[in-house]
Parts: sequence; C-alpha cells; structure tokens
Amino acid sequence: MDPAAPSSEPEPTESAGRRSSARVDPVGDHPEVVELDDFDSPAPLSDDRRLATDRVLPSWTEPMVSQLSTSIGGPVGVHAAVGRSRHWTPLRVVFLIALAVLALGWFGKAGCIQQTAVDGQPGQSRLDWDDQRQFYGLCYSNIVAGFSENRLTPHDLSEGAAPYRTFWDVDGEHRYLEEPVVTGAFMYVVAQAARGWDGLADAVGLPQALDVVNYFNIAAVLLALGWLLAIWATMRTRRRDPWIVVLVAVSPLALVHVFTAFEVLPVMFTALAMLAWSRDRLKLAGLFIGLGAATAFYPVLLLVAIGLLCVRQRRIRDWLVVGAAAVLTWVVVNVPVAVLYPSGWSATFTAWRDTAPGPDTVYRLITEMTGWAPPTVLVTALVIVLMLAVIAGVTYAAMRSPREPKVAALMFLLVAGYLLIGNQWRPETSLWLVPLAVLAIPHPRVLLAWMTFDALLWVPRMALFLEPDRKWLPVEFFYIVSAARWLIVAGLCAYVVWEMVKPVMIRPAPTEHLLRSPAA
Repeated sequence: MDPAAPSSEPEPTESAGRRSSARVDPVGDHPEVVELDDFDSPAPLSDDRRLATDRVLPSWTEPMVSQLSTSIGGPVGVHAAVGRSRHWTPLRVVFLIALAVLALGWFGKAGCIQQTAVDGQPGQSRLDWDDQRQFYGLCYSNIVAGFSENRLTPHDLSEGAAPYRTFWDVDGEHRYLEEPVVTGAFMYVVAQAARGWDGLADAVGLPQALDVVNYFNIAAVLLALGWLLAIWATMRTRRRDPWIVVLVAVSPLALVHVFTAFEVLPVMFTALAMLAWSRDRLKLAGLFIGLGAATAFYPVLLLVAIGLLCVRQRRIRDWLVVGAAAVLTWVVVNVPVAVLYPSGWSATFTAWRDTAPGPDTVYRLITEMTGWAPPTVLVTALVIVLMLAVIAGVTYAAMRSPREPKVAALMFLLVAGYLLIGNQWRPETSLWLVPLAVLAIPHPRVLLAWMTFDALLWVPRMALFLEPDRKWLPVEFFYIVSAARWLIVAGLCAYVVWEMVKPVMIRPAPTEHLLRSPAA
C-alpha cells in the first residue's frame, strides 16, 4: 500500500469549539476530513461523557417492545447515546408508572371506605359495608377490617390501648394483635397519626372523615412509599437491565394487593437487603434482614440464600457478619416487647401454629378432593418438615450448579417453596414473589401472564365469603383456579432450577472451514 495514498478511515479530531468528522467526497471514492462549523456544537461538551454501553435495551431484546416502539420512532438506534438523559431517567419513568398503578390500586379499595348515615342519628356517619359490599365490590382490605378489631380506634388509644399489651376476649379466650413486632409498631404509628389528623382537621376546620378512613389513607401513603422504595432497590440491584423492573411497577398483583394488607413492608426490607448484599454492605444487609424478619417469616430465607453463595465462594466470614447483624437487629426489636408483654408477643407464633390450613393451600385442596381433614398439629409439623426439604433441595441445586447461582434465583425458590407447602397462602402474600421473580426469570410475557392470573384469583376468593344468594361463582371454581395457580408457580420454580443446573454450552471456536463452500 502506498504510504502517500489517503487513508480510508481517517480518525476524527477535536479542537476547542470545533469538531472534525469524515464526510464522503461526492467526486472521489475516499472520504475527506472537513471541519464542522461551530453551530454543530452550540455548547461546550460535558466533562462527563460516560454512556451506559452495557444497558439492556428492551426494544432490541423483546419483540413485543420492538413492535410497540415503532409508534414513537422505532427501536433505539445503534449510535444512540444511552444513559445521557438528565430528566427522563429509567428510575423516574418507572416511578411515574408505579404511581399511576398505585393510584388505580387506591381507587380499587376506595369502595370500602365509603361512608353512610347512621339510622336515627342525624349528623353521624359509619362505614358502608352493607350487604357485604367489601366482598362483591372486590375492595376488601385487612387494613380497614383490622382497625376496630385490633383496638386501634381513637377511643381505644385514649384509654391506653397498645399492641401486644391490650387484649380482648373471643369465646372466653384472650386475643392479641397477631402481627410481628415491626408490623404492629407500624399499625400503631399509623393509628396515632390518624388520631392526630382528626384533631388537626377539627381544629382548623377541614372536612371530617371517619377515623378508619383516615387510618387507611395514611397507611396507603406510607405503603405506597414503601413500594416505591422496593422498586428503587430492585432497579439498583439490576443496574444493567433497569427496564425489566417496569414489571414490578405494572404488576397486576401490585394493582390489587398493595393496599390489601401490610405485605409491602417485608417486600421493601427484602429488596433493600438484596441491594445491600449486592454492594457488599454486609452489616446493612443483615440490618434489613432482621427488620424484615420482624414483619414476616420469609425474609429469614435470605440468610439461607446468602449462605449458599458464601459456601460456594468460600466467604463464610461474610455470611457470619450478615447473620450476626440480622440476629442482633431482630433481638433488639423483639426482646423488649417479649419481656414486657410475653403473651401478646407470642400471639403471632401461636396463631401460626394453631391456624387451620387456608382455602388457598394445597392441604385444603387435598381435603376437598379426598374428604380427609388432617388435624392442625399434623399440618404444622408437615409444613416444617417440607420446608426443611425445600431448603435441602435448593441447597443441592445450588451446589450442583455449573455456574454461580444468583441470590434472587435462590430466594425465589425458597419463598415460592414456602408458599407452595405452607399452611397459609393469602392472595396478598403473592406480592412477596414479584421482585424476586422479575430478577430471577428473564421472560416478561411469562411473568405478566402469571401475575395477571394470580391477581384474578381475587375474584373467586371474594366469592367464598358471599352469602349463598349472592355468590356469582361456585366454590369448586375457586379450588380449580387455586390448583392452577399452584401448578403455575411450581412450573416457574422448575424453570429456575433448570436454568441453574443445566450444563454450560461451550461454543466451538470458528475456523476457516466454516467459510468453505459446501460444494468443496
């Protein structure tokens, strides 16, 4: 090659206020380097020119998203500067979508906080749950139902009522608040806030609402913030693929169940613990695990998932740090309540031990098919044994996996296993699986199909409580759909296990024979 010949690929040069680029000569065959005018760069280039070159782009990887993107210009271009937008970042877009879904979720429950006049008492209002409105309106919420039942009204609070200390008699037995300590504290704080809001509204002349309505609305705002925090933590955990977390924001399960009970709290703490673990913040991860364990049982399983990874990576010391922080946090939160009010504190555990299997569980399905109703003690013992078997199975799969398993995949298997063999599977507890499934299963359409089916289970579930002349679906339909839900979640677990243990495919290195003509 002649050194004097012009290069076919000139390198762009850059000077202050100007840029050089390659432009094709309309006469010759070689590009020429021309100096672009200043108006091509009206402002100085940013000192920070980083691009998210490793970000997964849904318009490239998902055929459905690629088709939908044609209405706004098509998929992201090859030369697009990804990650440079200062305003419409993925987090803000996902938050906006999540807020819209949360607003719709609140409207779905608003039918159960409607007020009606009290007969014979002018100016007095009460909650309108007449004619089983909470069931046929599909707006039932444990938050609303438990307000009076758990002695959280302003009248009860003014008389010194407090979780785990206050009890009431049901069939001659003392009953306490049957919630873990952090959840009980959250309920108490919300009740006090509702009481304070009522006093403020009365003092400044704001419109009055029922105490239970104020309680629900304040709880809904705090739970919505907790759900947004869980979304943020999940996005930060999956930094390369932030758009997949849109599935958490638009989940039909979130639409139906974020305000059904207080299950957002353990979801939030688990998401924060997984984020802390991904950043090697061991003590912080243990702190969130301990707080999560004080809201529900399933965050404890994160210690098992992290322990399996630490055994594979020979990081036993790290696991001990996380475990010690988790245990210390749980002890600090629980011991004062256990010492002061042992009967009230233990009510959560005795309720779990003595509660008969719920209608959503596999044990109730067996009872409906065979007519055999095992005693509650036997079911509780069986749940413990099967949970140990689930842990053993996940341990075996994690140890035999030819690749490093993800903590989200292990956690999904453990939590899903707990729901599949547990003696309670309330509809709202399916929220536990949403962030874990999004991180563990890279198939958006499959996840949306499962979440939609699981959310629609709420319709026949509410029909169970309707009076016979109001039932719109037979009881058998609910058990059929519940069995289908069980099989779907079991199928998702099978997929995660297969992805974990399948052999690693090694592609052969290309050779010159691959380009040889077949005729040769």
